[in-house]
Amino acid sequence: MERLFSPWRSKYIQSFHQGEKSDGCILCSAPQVKNDAERLIVFRGKTAYVIMNLYPYNSGHMMIVPYRHVADITDLSDGETSELMALTQKMMTALRKVSHPDGFNIGSNIGRSAGAGIDTHVHFHVVPRWNGDTNFMPVLGDAKLISEDMTDTYQKIRDVLR
Repeated sequence: MERLFSPWRSKYIQSFHQGEKSDGCILCSAPQVKNDAERLIVFRGKTAYVIMNLYPYNSGHMMIVPYRHVADITDLSDGETSELMALTQKMMTALRKVSHPDGFNIGSNIGRSAGAGIDTHVHFHVVPRWNGDTNFMPVLGDAKLISEDMTDTYQKIRDVLR
């Protein structure tokens, strides 16, 4: 296994092991500071903003964040949802111009058990990727356990959507 050195992540990892919590929500307080360069806010929209991730998986890793404090994407308004996607497109375009990535990982971890470091304020990651960089999600033994037949899952989803 190849190992890459990323010392800036140690603060992030230590804060969770030591149980450190900041007062309030960092994603709510970041846009309150008017100095965007200080907070690394890349862009401000009407219902959401874009901020660089302080503990990036790759260079250019940023987060798209609604101003409104909600924990789940199902609590977002249609306007917020639309702007989040539009900002994702905008940031992908910008990153393509700036750093020429070969691809992107885009997503959100909803809930602590899904890996959310900040689980009370939904946000979306945009992570530029290059051929040969490290894998975004670790996989052991090239195997993944799927606990339910795909057709059963499909049917459950279809039933909910009806």
